[in-house]
Amino acid sequence: MANATSRGPRSPTVAQLRAFVAVAEHRHFREAAAATGTSQPALSGAVAALEESLGAQLVERTTRRVMITPLGERVLEHARRVLASLQALTEEVEAARRPFTGPLHLGVIPTVAPYLLPTVLRLVRHRYPELELHVHEERTPSLLEGLAAGRLDVLLLALPAGGSSPTRDVPLFDEDFVLVTPPDHELAGRADVARDVLLDLDVLLLEEGHCLRDQALDICREVGAEPGGSTTRAAGLSTLVQLVAGGLGVTLLPATALDVEAGRADRLAAVRFAAPAPGRRIGLATRPGSARSAEYDRFAASLREVLAELPVRIVQP
Repeated sequence: MANATSRGPRSPTVAQLRAFVAVAEHRHFREAAAATGTSQPALSGAVAALEESLGAQLVERTTRRVMITPLGERVLEHARRVLASLQALTEEVEAARRPFTGPLHLGVIPTVAPYLLPTVLRLVRHRYPELELHVHEERTPSLLEGLAAGRLDVLLLALPAGGSSPTRDVPLFDEDFVLVTPPDHELAGRADVARDVLLDLDVLLLEEGHCLRDQALDICREVGAEPGGSTTRAAGLSTLVQLVAGGLGVTLLPATALDVEAGRADRLAAVRFAAPAPGRRIGLATRPGSARSAEYDRFAASLREVLAELPVRIVQP
């Protein structure tokens, strides 16, 4: 390694960077080799060649596990960005040559996925049969991180997307929130309820990390209510409605989720707010300046067509 240092670092190859990232993610040469479809000696040789070319130790090898050196952790960040950029480059060139073909990694938030994906998947299957759609259901912070890193191509989530990295937001529709109560609740079945009824209700919330939790909190705070006094939390909307059916409180559901979730429990009633009802805007988020922006806009237009049959108000660009 001394000779490499005296000559100065050489540019690493893509194969070396991929090998190093795999080892760093698995912390084990055999597992990394299996994940990348290469032999363990070839993978180990690629990492050693990377260290030789850079003139620096990136990996500490022990009999049981692999540790990444402090410098290796910094190199790892650069390697991931380089590989993500390279993948984005090749995919965008292919997409420009042949739109709606090849892989498309779609990220979807959990409070949208179960209710919109059936419609989205039918659209892709019938209209874009050569598109290789990969769906990733994750919470908003993880989706935004994946978009910025190039792991995801486009997101389906509540707008504005927010996050620390800029996004290009493409609105699809607005939808109302519906208050869900037990059937014997005094508000059950009403359709003209003012928002300030939330002042006197125990509103159950999703656990932290869901954007719908933040939206519900904002709606309650607009009228001076502080929901969530109970320690009860739910990881998903399905659990929330079961808690309501069990008499533990009430909750807010997006209109697109009402039929699906109300069908899971027979002890539920829907309460509609007086206009203008609280709600949320759903749309796509992509990286600004993406070479696939025109393709994403066409995809958004197709989505507006098929989503119009749902209880939403389509937003035209």
